[in-house]
Amino acid sequence: PKARISIAHGQMDEDQLERVMLDFYDNQADILVCTTIIETGLDIPNVNTLIVYDAERFGLAQLYQLRGRVGRSNRIAHAYFCYRKDKVLTETAEKRLAAIREFTELGSGFKIAMRDLEIRGAGNLLGPEQHGQIAAVGFELYCRLLDEAIREKKGEIPPELPEPVIEIPVDAYIPVQYISDTKQKVDIYKKIAAANSREDVEMVNDEIIDRFGTPVPSVANLIDISRIKALAKELGFASITKERTELIGKLHTGLAVDYEKVLLILQKHRSHFRYQVGRPPLFRWKTNLPEMDLLKMVIQSLELLKK
Repeated sequence: PKARISIAHGQMDEDQLERVMLDFYDNQADILVCTTIIETGLDIPNVNTLIVYDAERFGLAQLYQLRGRVGRSNRIAHAYFCYRKDKVLTETAEKRLAAIREFTELGSGFKIAMRDLEIRGAGNLLGPEQHGQIAAVGFELYCRLLDEAIREKKGEIPPELPEPVIEIPVDAYIPVQYISDTKQKVDIYKKIAAANSREDVEMVNDEIIDRFGTPVPSVANLIDISRIKALAKELGFASITKERTELIGKLHTGLAVDYEKVLLILQKHRSHFRYQVGRPPLFRWKTNLPEMDLLKMVIQSLELLKK
């Protein structure tokens, strides 16, 4: 009964809302009654209890974001997702609430996202419905088949190029000090190996940071090599391997090179890069740099080619 209560919602003017949030942050209020305006971006370590009313009305991603507003320090925190006892929940609402209850460990964002896709389906690209054959073939294969079907309809099926060979001699592994659990370590290795695009790599990187903290140098190298592989695949590289004191990047035969972009690389990395005209043309990077700097240089070069 003596609790100090503040109220926050999106209809308040900016100054008033800021004042309320600062008061709550400074412990001038004990309870904050608010809308989903606090869904993202709020980081108040002292908050240890969240109660969501009519939780069945929220999407799974919203529930996950809301749950993340508590437990942001070393205090034990609790999140209660409530619905009215006389309310008949839909099957989808029950699945969403069951998922948010199931995935409680640190770094569950990726699993939550995948469960959300399973519940809703990947969607109909040509209409508003949420459906698909995800359960039959799995999400990754479903997306690839869908992409191929769309490209075929548009007459855009490109020749399938083999995966690029990336052999860069740097320390790139997950040490036991970073991830001690063998099963978790193998799981992360699998996800990194399965990342076929830059978006996939960044998703895995975000998950690693979310679950295990800032990557140590050898893990950062592992992620950077995965970035290089994804970029090399998009650009049509056959390989990037070390020969003597250089990394040599070879394109697949017949692929054109934009020389203006090559000039951009030369301007940025003049003392460590050279381009050799030929069939195939060769991209040469000197390796007399620290490991992380070398990988960053290759990534920057490939990104300039991709622009």
